[in-house]
Amino acid sequence: MLRNKSFVKRTRKGNIVRTVKEHYLRDDIACGYEKCTNSVCEKARAEAEEQQGTGGAAGGGINPAAPLSSAPRNSVEWGPHYLVPDTNAFVNQIDIFERPIINNVVVLSTVLDELRGLSIAVYNRVRAIIKDAERRWFVFSNEHHRETFVERRAGESPNDRNDRAIRVAVKWLDAHLHDAQIAPVLVTNDEDNLRRAQDDDGIRACRMDRCLGVYKEHPELLDMMGSVDIVDRSSTDPAWSGYADYLSSVQIQAGLKSAVLLQGTLQIAPYNYLEGSIYATFPDGKERRVLVLGRENMNRAIQGDKVVIQVLPKSKWRVAPSAALVDEDEDVVPDISAKPSATDSTSVVPESDAKDGNASKRARTSGGETHCHSAPAADAGASTKSEDDSEPDFINPASIGDSVSEGEPTGRVVGIVRRNWRSYCAFLDPNFKQRGTQASNAPTSVSVLAMDRRIPKIKIRTRQLNVLAGQRFVVAIDSWPKESRYPLGHFVRALGSAGDKGTETEVLLLEHDVPFQPFTQNVRADLPPEGDKWLFDPDRDQLTSGRRRDLRHIDVSSIDPPGCTDIDDALHAFELPNGNFQVGVHIADVTNFVKPGTAMDKEAAYRSTTVYLVDKRIDMLPELLGTNLCSLMSKVDRLAFSCIWELDPEANVVSATFHKSVIHSKASLTYEEAQNRIDDPSMNDSITNSIRLLNTLAKRLRKRRMEAGALTLSSPEVRFRLENDSQDPVDVEMKALKETNALVEEFMLLANISVAQKIYEHFPDSALLRRHPEPPAQNFDNLQHALKPLDIQLETGSSLALAQSLDRAVLPTDPYFNNLLRILTTRCMMQAQYFCSGLYTPEDFRHYGLATPIYTHFTSPIRRYADVMVHRLLHASIDRDAAAYGSELTDKTKMSEQCDVLNHRHRMAQQAGRSSVELYTNLFFKGKTVEEPGYVTQILQNGFSVLIPSYGIEGIVYTTSKDADNVASVMEYEKESHTLVSLDKTSTVALFQRVRVVLQVDDTPVSANVSSMRRKLSLQLVEPQIPGLSVAADQLAALRAAARADSLSKQNEEKIVEMVAKHPDQIHSV
Repeated sequence: MLRNKSFVKRTRKGNIVRTVKEHYLRDDIACGYEKCTNSVCEKARAEAEEQQGTGGAAGGGINPAAPLSSAPRNSVEWGPHYLVPDTNAFVNQIDIFERPIINNVVVLSTVLDELRGLSIAVYNRVRAIIKDAERRWFVFSNEHHRETFVERRAGESPNDRNDRAIRVAVKWLDAHLHDAQIAPVLVTNDEDNLRRAQDDDGIRACRMDRCLGVYKEHPELLDMMGSVDIVDRSSTDPAWSGYADYLSSVQIQAGLKSAVLLQGTLQIAPYNYLEGSIYATFPDGKERRVLVLGRENMNRAIQGDKVVIQVLPKSKWRVAPSAALVDEDEDVVPDISAKPSATDSTSVVPESDAKDGNASKRARTSGGETHCHSAPAADAGASTKSEDDSEPDFINPASIGDSVSEGEPTGRVVGIVRRNWRSYCAFLDPNFKQRGTQASNAPTSVSVLAMDRRIPKIKIRTRQLNVLAGQRFVVAIDSWPKESRYPLGHFVRALGSAGDKGTETEVLLLEHDVPFQPFTQNVRADLPPEGDKWLFDPDRDQLTSGRRRDLRHIDVSSIDPPGCTDIDDALHAFELPNGNFQVGVHIADVTNFVKPGTAMDKEAAYRSTTVYLVDKRIDMLPELLGTNLCSLMSKVDRLAFSCIWELDPEANVVSATFHKSVIHSKASLTYEEAQNRIDDPSMNDSITNSIRLLNTLAKRLRKRRMEAGALTLSSPEVRFRLENDSQDPVDVEMKALKETNALVEEFMLLANISVAQKIYEHFPDSALLRRHPEPPAQNFDNLQHALKPLDIQLETGSSLALAQSLDRAVLPTDPYFNNLLRILTTRCMMQAQYFCSGLYTPEDFRHYGLATPIYTHFTSPIRRYADVMVHRLLHASIDRDAAAYGSELTDKTKMSEQCDVLNHRHRMAQQAGRSSVELYTNLFFKGKTVEEPGYVTQILQNGFSVLIPSYGIEGIVYTTSKDADNVASVMEYEKESHTLVSLDKTSTVALFQRVRVVLQVDDTPVSANVSSMRRKLSLQLVEPQIPGLSVAADQLAALRAAARADSLSKQNEEKIVEMVAKHPDQIHSV
């Protein structure tokens, strides 16, 4: 049966067109019940079995045309039944439906169509469940069934029509399955839909909580319900009146268009969860940072939300540095946005909390000092006056220049463009105290703390209070009404015991959004069928056809870190007859195995990068490719993409060519092995001579880069030595760099630049490039302030000026100073990012740190998907007929969207690596007491950060009193000198100052603090001696004695090991 639907729509050009859509209705659609005796259903099952072939039905005998079980879950109220959720049930409770216990579900096509329009993420999750045959989910095409299709009535909204279609389908299924005595049950939390189903249509229907009551053996399912009905009544602050309303979408659009409002992504400071900031483009075209201080000014925005802000008047800008707020309980820390100025009061704890010693100890201080209270949100149209008419509530960003003498600009969130809510790893708030007694299965409203302390507390309801104590678990945010101080959410799943290394590793992967599940069978199906027996074939791999060059006769070698198995790159160099040199960089030809549009390609695009943790690697590609078939290991033929230059004796590029190739690496060397070849005059083989030539040319390339303004920055990098069996850290050291590190780096940079030029030439609108924006001058303000007493000035007008001033910044009395300055300068830089060339002007392509006008990533396709995309662009540039690449190479919208994913994954991978180092650092120092010199790297209101060069570790020394009855800081911040000064004015702590500290792992729980559930490194000041702050003499003696005992114990262990190794036959017992 054919029906025509006609509707009108407006085109992009504004024209109105009428569209006619044919809609077919059929009477041969099966119900999905595996034993249905209806002839239509029997025929559908037979056809499905025939399509499956002699192997039988998929999924352990489950027929894909009839997966619904003949023995579904039985309940007292409904008997055997199938669940039929409506659209909102999926949208709000998808976490529950993903649990394996929820099976035998009928998904109506009406619901799928609505989901596709409402949330593509939820739609994809539902589709993924449907594909799992073991779950026994079935899609019933009610929109194409003659007896279940419904026309939209006059005056009926699309939503009401769809609700009616769902009820009609459930009613038809109820009649169809009557003889089987299986009941379809509509699951909906829509009160009107529920009433109509029960009263008007007479079908079985229930709310989600009643549906989950059937699963009595899984009480956690009820905890997973979205907490949309929870109202936050826990606040004891009588002044709390809720958050300000957001501006309307019309006001926001008008404000953005007139540049009165700014938008950007909210980033919360890692050391202060009440300090946020955005980078926004101001009316003069410059990008500047605007601080958003305190919950009231954040106005229900959280880390990663794209927000719209108003800029506050200059009297409310920040004039003092940030404070450290990591461990403090937010309930007892005053909101920064409501903090009085320094002239009003020195107290930082509300009067109601002043008698609470524990609270006082936690509330060391709030955030950076501001001038006065914040004002309520204003209309976007113009600057409105506050109650006393003394100043406007906000100012026009156009009035802000580069001068920051008034302080750092601050703003207030007035709208949310896009939420960044996700699932969060969390634990119960240790401060939670249950009021009264409750039944064991009664839901309790509790606060949970996200492991990511940039996220506010989350209120959930749970029936598993005792089970969740001491556990890590996952929660999700459902809503944040303006009446609630904190967002409302629900429990998702448990992870494991706090402190367990496996649990903590899973937590950090989840927290940094790292996909770490094993590769699916669909992905593995795209691997070469020969597996690890794969060998190069001249015909198959296009050598015979001339589309691949044979370079196996060239002496190629690779230089990598020790233990590297995913070898991306190899090099060669030799002198040409004309006195110039041929230099080649050969990169693994990953795109030969990863074809566009395949399951493997989609998975690699989703993962985007390999993630390196201390104890393991989360691969972007299956191991067979990453560590075998694509890896350019020695002594085997491997496919490569080669960039070959002719360089003159001064390392200037005479010509560059690009080829798909096959190579045969002669040696796989470590950096140290390659360095030894360079330094050993007795070695003169072809590989050694090639490396020496590469080293000579690399030095010339580097010299020219430095002269152009490339920056040599620094960051502390740590390497752990792990015990073989337990993978526990037994030693920690700074990574040492050799000449050969720079050798490889120079030619990788040259290859990336050459390829960037080539792909931009052929794809000017859709080339995937990488840019590094110039940092705003204000990023260097605190650093410049700290350098004044040392008579050092950083020139920040250009990268060349900055590089030259860094070279001059040397203290003869402290050889580490220059390296420390480069570390701190790195922190002033902007984040480099991937981008699509068609969305920026060529002037914005520049990579500031490398001082090159154009740049991309080409050299690591095994571990970066950006490089895979660039390989495809390059291949299409040199051989347009060779590869069947699709619109992904020319569609700049798709390219830009992929760049967003790449930037996110790259940033998360970096943070996951740092978190892994932090976790293993704490494991290494557990039970140890170490006294080390360090340098002050950051001045805070309530402390200072110290970097320990010998370990590459950084931590905070708090300047607040250790007396629980007194929260006054023993040091005060001086704005003019950007230093902390002791109360008696005898001691000063300044940036770059050399100090001595004691390092210990703090196992003592701190209330309402991540460290109450995860050990953290504690730093105590030894030198200089500051009364009330530094370790007392008797305590220091005890700590040093403990450190000596640790050292002696380690020496004894080493002696015993040495004795056993030398005299194994004489050792009877230890």
